[in-house]
Amino acid sequence: MKAGLVALVGRPNVGKSTLLNALLGRKLAIMSDKPQTTRSVIRGVLRGDAGQAVLVDTPGLHKPQTLLGERLNSLVRGTLAEVDLVCLLVDAAAGIGRGDRFLAGEVARVGTPALCVVNKLDATSKPRLAQALQAAGGLGDWAEVVPVSARTGEQLDLLVDLVFAHLPEGEALYPEGEEPGAVTEERFVAEVIREKALALVHDELPHSVAVVVDEIVPGDDARPDDPVLVVRADLFVERASQKPILIGRRGAVLRELGTNARTELEALLGARVYLDLHVKVAREWQRDPKQLSRLGF
Repeated sequence: MKAGLVALVGRPNVGKSTLLNALLGRKLAIMSDKPQTTRSVIRGVLRGDAGQAVLVDTPGLHKPQTLLGERLNSLVRGTLAEVDLVCLLVDAAAGIGRGDRFLAGEVARVGTPALCVVNKLDATSKPRLAQALQAAGGLGDWAEVVPVSARTGEQLDLLVDLVFAHLPEGEALYPEGEEPGAVTEERFVAEVIREKALALVHDELPHSVAVVVDEIVPGDDARPDDPVLVVRADLFVERASQKPILIGRRGAVLRELGTNARTELEALLGARVYLDLHVKVAREWQRDPKQLSRLGF
């Protein structure tokens, strides 16, 4: 059988997390229309007749302006050197740019076999897609260049076939039914809450929100046929002046955030969910090593 680690890398907002979730059929990575929303290496196992591929989603490489940004870039570079195959995603709709060329150079430097995945073909005209495919092919010495739509699923079956074709022979990395432990329930819930926060306040606080789930416990009114979970979580901003933005007038933003998060979490967790959310200040947390560690980065 084929087995190995596969890294999904690319510029911010090219659709890496969307692709990971589409391939695995469930939501493991935060999705937002704002760049730099994936902050952790998140693994999921893609199983097929051909074998097993452990997928690794990474933050987008970018020019770091904070200590958090530097840590994210180090995380990506370390991942590239450890995997068996790299899938470099580029955005057909946005076109190939300097950031893609920089990343392609990083991939070439580590020498790991690589596919170039041209994403968002559903949002691209045929002439523009042809230009993107030609430009993508010129970025490096790829094993394959394949256009896909992570959003609609178009050509994902072909991508899966190509991934397995370029993985080495080997034993399964995870037994049947076992999943990597990179995503705890608390981290998963925190990422869903953070995604909903970004959707509401991205213009004012594009990257200044962190979420820590303190506990997830059964509710007092839970029954075997009607499970209830109580989620207590803190949302951290960097300055006191940012708290009113996230809370909103008379708590309107925080209530809407909670409603949106609860709806999704109930569907994903299979239980009624009560959210107890609080907004706190962790001053300049993106630049403070101690704060970053405390917030799980």
